[in-house]
Amino acid sequence: MRDHRSILCTYYLESVIDPEKAAMIMAGEQSSGTFIPVPGESPRIRERHAARVLDVQALGSRPPSLPSRATPERVNAATVTVEFPMENVGVDLATLQTTVAGNLFELGELYACRLQDIDLPSDFIAAHPGPAFGIPGTRRLMGGVEGVMIGTIVKPNVGLSEEEFRLVVRELAMASIDLIKDDELMTDPAYLPLERRVAVATEEIRAAEQITGHPTMYAFNITGDLAGLRHRHDLVVEAGGRCVMLNVPVMGLPALAWLRSFAEVPLHGHRAGLAASMRAPGLGIDYRVWQKLARLAGADHLHVSGLGSKFYEPDDQVSTNIRSLLTPLGNTLTPVPTLSSGQNVTTPGPTFAHVGSTDLLMLAGGGIAAHPDGPGAGVRSLRDAWTAAVAGVPLQEAATDHARRGDEALLHAVHSFGEGA
Repeated sequence: MRDHRSILCTYYLESVIDPEKAAMIMAGEQSSGTFIPVPGESPRIRERHAARVLDVQALGSRPPSLPSRATPERVNAATVTVEFPMENVGVDLATLQTTVAGNLFELGELYACRLQDIDLPSDFIAAHPGPAFGIPGTRRLMGGVEGVMIGTIVKPNVGLSEEEFRLVVRELAMASIDLIKDDELMTDPAYLPLERRVAVATEEIRAAEQITGHPTMYAFNITGDLAGLRHRHDLVVEAGGRCVMLNVPVMGLPALAWLRSFAEVPLHGHRAGLAASMRAPGLGIDYRVWQKLARLAGADHLHVSGLGSKFYEPDDQVSTNIRSLLTPLGNTLTPVPTLSSGQNVTTPGPTFAHVGSTDLLMLAGGGIAAHPDGPGAGVRSLRDAWTAAVAGVPLQEAATDHARRGDEALLHAVHSFGEGA
């Protein structure tokens, strides 16, 4: 029977030995230390601290997914469920990661090892505040925007001079866009330091708001040295900024949790680098695991890739990513699933069909910046495409209808970004 204070993990494993024995080796490595009892490993230690294999589901024989010291032609695959005592971990995120996704990837007996899911005890979840703003707080800071939130990335992503940057932000803010963000590559370069970007962007956004009445949020990338993280956050807040961005896989979950402890604005969680531990089906961790930990650490927005995107995940996997984020996790607020990578007017329809929710932030770079009538038309066309998607109206029909009523933004976007464009 499972201890309600234990951590339950599901892994995909491959080994030449019996899958149950392989799972027991892994469980021993990640808890009391060995598969074979050693002096000092008393019954008390095993009872209180040893991880236990609860279930093994054999999946048959197949070629090995990963290299190792030996090179067998075939290995035994299985899905296994392992229970880790919370007493070993406490409520620390770094210790949790080390326990459930640490040395086990290096075991020579394993020719695949992937953490597919994690079920955390309520005590662990309750020990972490989770997002401070989440979906409701983000909407509020955007002026109570309804439906899908529309955002974009400053393009070109690097290399702009201060004046060029100013003009890009001005045009986007005047288009009443909901969110603008720095690219993950844009941190604090000498040619356009963070301090100047913050000053210029907040000035332009305030000026645009006086005209449009719409409070655009800017996610400033404060990724960088850990010692300066608080200073960079404070720089944004003191200038009136409404959001900061952190490249979570690079900085680490403990850095995100520390930022959450003093942050006064939403935390936009980028995932650059995550695919290194997620893309190979026989290695690393699944997105559904990572998002739970990033949520507990305090991310208000989390990137999920996008349907029809330029990245590797198929649409059904992206949909699963989104649904996993929208699934309740204890009493924490729900973060904003953030779509990116190749988003344009053709993707709202499939996205809504797969997910059935508008609690999303869609980031469209070229889908806005490359609109033939300018960014304002790009933003408007995306909003119109989402309205059509929710109403079940085919995109071309909606575009024709808008054009008939005098607004050709959606029609021009369909011509530019539609199939065969």
